[in-house]
Amino acid sequence: METNTPPKSGTSFLKTCFNGVNALSGVGILSMPYALSQGGWLSLAIFITIAAICFYTGILLQRCIDSSSLVKTYPDIGELAFGRKGRIAVAAFMYLELYLVAIDFLILEGDNLEKLFPNASFFSSFHRIAGGTRQGFVLLFALLVLPTTWFRSLDLLAYVSLGGVLASAILVASVLWVGAADGVGFREGGVAVRWGGVPTAMSLYAFCFSGHAVFPMIYTGMRNRRMFPHVLLICFIICTLAYGVMGVIGYLMYGGSLRSQVTLNLPARKLSSSIAIYTTLINPFTKFALLITPIAEAIEGVLGLGTATTGGKPAQYRAAAVSVSVRTALVVSTTAVALAVPFFAYVVALTGSFLSATATMLLPCACYLRISSRAYGKLGVLEIVACVGIIVLGLGVIAIGTYSSLKQIVQSF
Repeated sequence: METNTPPKSGTSFLKTCFNGVNALSGVGILSMPYALSQGGWLSLAIFITIAAICFYTGILLQRCIDSSSLVKTYPDIGELAFGRKGRIAVAAFMYLELYLVAIDFLILEGDNLEKLFPNASFFSSFHRIAGGTRQGFVLLFALLVLPTTWFRSLDLLAYVSLGGVLASAILVASVLWVGAADGVGFREGGVAVRWGGVPTAMSLYAFCFSGHAVFPMIYTGMRNRRMFPHVLLICFIICTLAYGVMGVIGYLMYGGSLRSQVTLNLPARKLSSSIAIYTTLINPFTKFALLITPIAEAIEGVLGLGTATTGGKPAQYRAAAVSVSVRTALVVSTTAVALAVPFFAYVVALTGSFLSATATMLLPCACYLRISSRAYGKLGVLEIVACVGIIVLGLGVIAIGTYSSLKQIVQSF
């Protein structure tokens, strides 16, 4: 394969690690205890298996990018493998996944702000417009995060990512403190396996490792691209340990009574609980704009704004106005969906089963098999078996998890 020439300037190894961990560690950490309570202790084997698979498919994406100097993004990989239709399919799954995760963030903010301020009346106008306290907080967060989506420069991404990484670490430490020092304890034994909850657990586990949409951006922006496998390994080890620790301590603390987000189980008016919830609220602020930006840029590209650097200042002002309008429309639409479907765990499970499993399991393997067969003419038996096995497993996750998630959403209305 042809290897892309690494840029002379780019992101350092450490900053790339920050970006990678931030891409993988998100709202999934809140639903890990719930996922474990749904699947039981033995479902941790599924969790570790999915982590290993997602690490391997991340490496496959790197190999696909290295196959051509024209490949920079995930949709580029789809086009190289399957032509124009491949590009459209990959882009559709990727952007829809980012869109649903943005909705998850809005639901998350509403739930946790209501937990902090259950009797809030100081935003009565939001309460009246939205129809409830939680809905009012969703609207408030949308207004606060909206200006961050208007910026088109991501130069400070690594520093923002560091904030997200620290917030995740503080969150785990705070929940651990609640169990160890605030009287909750770790007394729940749990169950070995709950077969009825395995589809939900599997979908939530897949969601935890859904960073593949941004892996190409992280890889192509590295100063030394040869170090990407090491970066990816470090990121997956850190995130797998963080997710695993959160899942185990949360399950031991609350057992089968766990709610969709572990922060909703924490005792009220405890300092450690407040710290956990406040740090939970930080992550969406650090990531929401990063989720919306790729979608906005794709829409702006269709509208021809990517070429609007000529034509003088009037043309640039018009392009900027349209850009702000596109990003504002995305925030408004995600807010509307978050208000209409307020079931955090089920939306996360649907995202994990249908979209994340496709982006992290199916597409990397399918694209790699197609691209590599052209480059080499023949692939190793082990590679073929591994990729086909992952595709079959991914199809199972998609079929079972999507059916289970949609059924739970419908039954919740």
